[in-house]
Amino acid sequence: FRSFKKKSLNGNSLTRLLLSVSAGVTSFSELFFIKEPHDVTMMRRDAVILDCQAHGEAPIGIRWLKNTAALTESERVYLLTNGSLFISEVESRKDKSDEGFYQCLAQNKYGSILSQRARLTVANLSSFTQQPASITVMEGSAARFTCKITATPPPIITWEFNRVTLPLATERITVLPSGVLQIQGVEQADAGSYRCVATNIASRRRSSEAELTVTAAPSPRVPQRPRITAGPQNLTVAVHSTALLECMATGNPRPLISWSRADHKSIDVHKTKVLGNGNLLISDVKPQHAGIYFCRATTPGTRNYTIAAANITVLAPPSLVEWPESVTRPRAGTARFVCVAEGFPTPQITWLKNGEPVHSNGRVKMYNSKLVINQIIPEDDGIYQCQAENEQGSVLAMARLIVVMSDNRPSAPRNVRADTVSSSAILLAWERPMYNSDKVIAYSVHYMKAEGLNNEEYQIVIGNDTTRYIIDDLEAGRNYTFYIVAYMPMGASRMSDHVIQRTLEDVPLRAPELSLTSRSPSDIQVSWQPLSHKLSRGRVSGYRLSYRTSTDGAVTQLELSGHKTHHLLEGFQPDTTYLLRIAAATSVGWGEPSAWTSHRTPKASSTKVPLAPELQLESLNCTTVVLRWHLPAGSATGLQGYKLSYHEESEPVGPPTQIPPHLRQHTIGGLDPRKKYHVKLLAYSFMGEGYQADQTISTPGCVSVRDRLVPPPPPPHHVYTRSNSSSSVFLHWARPAFTGGQTVNYTVRCNPVGLQNASLVLYLQTAAQSLMVTDLDPNTNYEFAVRLHVDQLSSPWSPVVYQNTLPEAPTRAPAGVKVTLIEGETALVSWKPPDELNIAVTRYTILYASRRAWAAGEWQILQREGSITMALLENLQSGQVYLVKVSASNQMGDGPFSPAIELTVATDGHAPRAHGSAHGTAFSDGFYHLDQRSMTGIVVGVCIALTCIIICVLILACRSKTRQSSTTKSIRQAGGQTPPTAVRLANQSQAESVEVMMPMIRDQFIDAKGGTNLIINSYGPVKPTTEKKKPKRWNFFKRDSKDVKKMSSPSYSYHQGTTLLCYTETSPQHPPSSLQGLFGPPGGDSEGSHSSEGSHETGDSGRYSHDDTEATNLSLGIGSRPASLQGEESEASDETPVHEVTEKELHPHVIPMTETTLQKQEMMEPHPV
Repeated sequence: FRSFKKKSLNGNSLTRLLLSVSAGVTSFSELFFIKEPHDVTMMRRDAVILDCQAHGEAPIGIRWLKNTAALTESERVYLLTNGSLFISEVESRKDKSDEGFYQCLAQNKYGSILSQRARLTVANLSSFTQQPASITVMEGSAARFTCKITATPPPIITWEFNRVTLPLATERITVLPSGVLQIQGVEQADAGSYRCVATNIASRRRSSEAELTVTAAPSPRVPQRPRITAGPQNLTVAVHSTALLECMATGNPRPLISWSRADHKSIDVHKTKVLGNGNLLISDVKPQHAGIYFCRATTPGTRNYTIAAANITVLAPPSLVEWPESVTRPRAGTARFVCVAEGFPTPQITWLKNGEPVHSNGRVKMYNSKLVINQIIPEDDGIYQCQAENEQGSVLAMARLIVVMSDNRPSAPRNVRADTVSSSAILLAWERPMYNSDKVIAYSVHYMKAEGLNNEEYQIVIGNDTTRYIIDDLEAGRNYTFYIVAYMPMGASRMSDHVIQRTLEDVPLRAPELSLTSRSPSDIQVSWQPLSHKLSRGRVSGYRLSYRTSTDGAVTQLELSGHKTHHLLEGFQPDTTYLLRIAAATSVGWGEPSAWTSHRTPKASSTKVPLAPELQLESLNCTTVVLRWHLPAGSATGLQGYKLSYHEESEPVGPPTQIPPHLRQHTIGGLDPRKKYHVKLLAYSFMGEGYQADQTISTPGCVSVRDRLVPPPPPPHHVYTRSNSSSSVFLHWARPAFTGGQTVNYTVRCNPVGLQNASLVLYLQTAAQSLMVTDLDPNTNYEFAVRLHVDQLSSPWSPVVYQNTLPEAPTRAPAGVKVTLIEGETALVSWKPPDELNIAVTRYTILYASRRAWAAGEWQILQREGSITMALLENLQSGQVYLVKVSASNQMGDGPFSPAIELTVATDGHAPRAHGSAHGTAFSDGFYHLDQRSMTGIVVGVCIALTCIIICVLILACRSKTRQSSTTKSIRQAGGQTPPTAVRLANQSQAESVEVMMPMIRDQFIDAKGGTNLIINSYGPVKPTTEKKKPKRWNFFKRDSKDVKKMSSPSYSYHQGTTLLCYTETSPQHPPSSLQGLFGPPGGDSEGSHSSEGSHETGDSGRYSHDDTEATNLSLGIGSRPASLQGEESEASDETPVHEVTEKELHPHVIPMTETTLQKQEMMEPHPV
């Protein structure tokens, strides 16, 4: 039977030998959350619902925690039937505040789980923390005002000049979201008072006024070098938020402003834009946007410039990189859960069992990101959660431990003994269990350091053919504790008694790293860090310091006590190179000394140069070292920069690297592993080079893995992903180049980034080198990894690759649209994102118009970024009723508009009302309702309208017989024959509509009393038969001669007592070929877009204006108009082009013709109108 080792961090403690005992549980679905609460900001006295829905085996109980304490229900705060928490009126008083952190706890018979943490905040707008200050500037220069205010949510800040709102951006004026007003090229007209206005959903505040005084500029203006008057400031921003770096410069001529990064990386042009004359705005900030940014102001056409720098720190909420997996373990076995999270600041990992914190004890240990449970008992069965938390939020992942009970387990191994063999080895021996020893199939040896807390426990599995084992990878001079567990197919024994044994000491493995500096030209300060216990291999009893000059072979030695870490050597010659080294000793003896390290003492005249920097070195990995330093007090005067040089031991010194004076950190990369490097750093000023700091550091090894008897195969490489749709991703990978094994299979792991429930991880099996993963959520970032299986061996997971599924266009309108009049001419519209999962919104479009402009289709348009859910509507007219609606958009398309909201701008000073439009008067969010007076007015109006309709129907019915007889008589007299009567209007009400709205065909007329010479059959209109007799010509309507175009027209018969209606077309087209050509398409819903000189029309004859602040054109169809006007639009829409008509042309003159008027008009040409 072959034995082998397995370190605890590698996962399961037992191998395939014991799979029957410790088979893992890949997933469980007994209890998990469907919905969890999220951060929310609410208005005071508004209602709020915090979601919490759990799925699992019933019954499931839900409890809520507020600030980690149990929440008490009341009439105002109580649970809904689905487990969500409802607060009817949010309060923010000191004695009764609902603000805080909320979590829900779900429980069933398998255990309990805790949801993520959600913060409830009440919207507020505090007083200004910084008011704008009065300034005096010269004409032609730049002016800057600033104000600051604390508010939740962040306010919209605008500025007023002499109490008139300024535009957000012009050629000279820029308003920054941070509350800064910049005015370039100041003019005399800019003098006056300025104040800022902060607005959010909670309130609106105005700052105090500040005066701008403009003085005359000298003529001619003197050239001035560029000067940055307002440079960028260090920022700490959350991921996905917006970062603004201000840069404002003056000079003559006006300087040009450019931006760059200190690490020479390119600036993200897709997420970055410039506001005004040089302010850098980064939207949707990502971790890669962190770094130092330089603002450079340059005089055009010269090399004169000045630079300002600022650092952006990006805070990221925790996201899980590795999460615990559910396992099944026998009683007395060992379970390990691993949880790794990333974020900034680094998340803190805590463990929960059934919603309660896990505490370390003799069996349960937590170290780094792992939870280890030894000697499992039945009470350990439950649901365990890993919680990663930082100031940006928290994330949880869950896994279940199932404890398997078994009978006839063996008793514990007996008489465990430990004997020290060397400084790194201990011999362990034991006797077989007293009961069921013949059923033992393996032993596991457990050991760990005896001193300290949360030490890592190691486990070695060996066969049942021996009761002795040498553990040979221990540290020297350490106490270790050991115990043994026996295994059989049905379970494990209890652990044996613990024994403690200490390894022998040894000479130090290596000497400390030296750091050398000089405080004066005649001394050297020597310092070093104590050796780690692993390197010292015992307690250090002393140090031996040796030194000599580079030209003299005589060595001076000095022995120091083991607790010292520095020593000052004096009496040296100035400007001389000295070599120094150190050795360490334990009770066993002296270790090898370090290599010689050189240091040159300063020159005797170097009394005013900078002192040596205090240098710290740290190994990031096996090839990278980070340097950090700071100067002693008083050494930064006149500082010009630093000079850094480094070289490998026994290699020549390379050329120095220049470092700017404002930096205090530098990274050295590309080093070799397991090598010693000498690093030298000095500061220099106008007085010359300062004192030098010398230090050595050894890079660690890149690989630190225990020996394995059978190494695993390498993982697949070149993993490639591509999004195919919003629900599928295509994966492809390459098979590693190895010779062993014939049959190869792969496992693909897929899960959303930041997944909290380990049971929802998707594992897919395939024998091919590609796979299409389907049924994914849209606009979700997934991580994929691939593992290879060959000859019963599994490779490690491949490096994780990330891929976003494609998004979908919004299918719902923004929710909770609310319009509030905050003063006479300004309203605040706020909304919530569409209630859709995994839908990204990149832009919101706000349409608003008064009723008069709405009837003409003239909408004002505002657009806001997807992260903004408020907008100001300015310059509203008093006494008008405005309609407002909002839609969401992303790169895949535009979503629908919300139902229109009516806002009444009052003229009498009373509070206005906002309610739903004709599209819907009832709102689910409860913000708007019709009061009793409005409802009464609507009922009275409907009754009056019904009465008028009934009277009109009676009048039309009475006139119908007269119309029919008059029509028959007119046709017979005019044409000498009876025209076909198969085609008639459907009813008399349609005939009335034809008189006013129907688009007519050229050279035809309609007898408004019912008579016409237009004959229509199934093939279309038939032109009238003209008689040979001389036609009569009439002037039907009087018009000014300059407005009348004379045209020839065929003769028409006229009958006394009838009325003729004529028309004119500007662009004649072919006549309609069917009845649809006269009355428009069926249903009246078609849209047309026709152009004529100087106008652009849509189906609703809409003309759209430009907003003052955002000039955006938007074309709307009939569907966007209220239902009350859609009928008119459908009647007016036609297949033939129409021209833009005036109000007079929409109402043709209808003149009753008499015999006298006919005689007066007989000699005149007929003119169509």
